[in-house]
Amino acid sequence: MTQSDGELVVLAQAGDAAALGALLARHEAGMRAVALSVLGYGPDAEDAVQDTMVVALRRIGEVRDPNAVGPWLRAIVRNNSRMALRGPRAVPVAEPEWFARPADTPTPEEALDRAAMRDWVWHSLGQLSEPDRLVTLLRYFSDASSYEQIAAVCGVPVGTVRSRLSHARRALAGGLRTAADAAHTDVAASNDSRWREGSDMITTAMGGDFERVVRESWWPDAEMIVPGGPRGGRDLAINGMNRDLAAGVRQRLRNVVASGDVLIWETDLISPPDDPEHCPPAALWLQVLREGRVRQLTLFHPVPALV
Repeated sequence: MTQSDGELVVLAQAGDAAALGALLARHEAGMRAVALSVLGYGPDAEDAVQDTMVVALRRIGEVRDPNAVGPWLRAIVRNNSRMALRGPRAVPVAEPEWFARPADTPTPEEALDRAAMRDWVWHSLGQLSEPDRLVTLLRYFSDASSYEQIAAVCGVPVGTVRSRLSHARRALAGGLRTAADAAHTDVAASNDSRWREGSDMITTAMGGDFERVVRESWWPDAEMIVPGGPRGGRDLAINGMNRDLAAGVRQRLRNVVASGDVLIWETDLISPPDDPEHCPPAALWLQVLREGRVRQLTLFHPVPALV
């Protein structure tokens, strides 16, 4: 007997990844038709559909009316497609408020932490190649979510970003069909540990001892990259932090995202009171690890998304 949309949504919200896979397969043609009606044939339309599938992974728990999941998915596609016409945008979301439960908007990480399928999603992210996982984390879990900013952070063309995201999204969506029978380790403890570790390191840095942080957690030959700016090693990072501290700049950890050997910190930059425009409002620390220590840091200042 074929299960209804409502039954599949209830199962998906309870953590049945295969049920979500069945929903996406059932509604894929309708989602694609919406994207094509707005964007026409081309990669943008396919991007809008694939983006919607990843959004569904994160936000299926927010569907208020399980029987309206089809309109919910098509609304996300329509909104994504319209936003694609306007240029760079933030992580795609469903626009109509009546689809979501009223609540404070969680961060992407919080949304996943509340989802029953959290462990499967993070496990699946960990199975991606490092390049594919890196662009996926930036796209869906950071403020540097536009193709242009991801390209700048990764030092690759926008076309390469599109290709890697497309491959990653196909892998995530395709894996839904086999996820239900797999057992995965609860990632909550690992995420909590990463947050505490990052918070402790930023606190130590703000206390004037960033050199100790670098010495203890970076490889001696670690590389630091500032897109469009300098490139160097540990001394570049230490000297840059010391200059900021001397100028009265402070940082506050706002978000931590980790998967495998990719670790992202997002911090708020607080300019000194007498020079409120001294620095950009935020920083993204993209850290690539080896055996738990930083082998490469890319420091990037995200541009606020257009709304």
